[in-house]
Amino acid sequence: MSEQDILAAIRFDAAGLVPAIAQQHDTGEVLMLAWMNRDAVAETLATSRVCYFSRSRNALWRKGETSGQVQHLKELRVDCDGDTLLLLVHQEGVACHTGRRNCFFRAARDNEWVEIATPLVSPETLYGGHNHG
Repeated sequence: MSEQDILAAIRFDAAGLVPAIAQQHDTGEVLMLAWMNRDAVAETLATSRVCYFSRSRNALWRKGETSGQVQHLKELRVDCDGDTLLLLVHQEGVACHTGRRNCFFRAARDNEWVEIATPLVSPETLYGGHNHG
């Protein structure tokens, strides 16, 4: 199967994007959700380093480019109707720009949001004043 065959199986939305869930390949931990366009998928497949599309910056976002917290692709999966990707990755360090291991660190408990994970590293250390990466 070629890269074109893989891309053809993905149903990008009207904006040319598809949601992508990143999951730690060996533990099953759900790390984050971001968006990919065709170029991001193609680069991820070509380099085995996960690349997303930043909607706020309207540009490709190579995970770990600023922070060093790289995601190495182990396997790319597509769901049954082709409109969501699952990226099985090896996450170096933390996945969340807040310095937490994953982005899902708030839980609704007793009618309020409770932080269930603390930062492992400060965002300032990760980005030196930059946002996300």
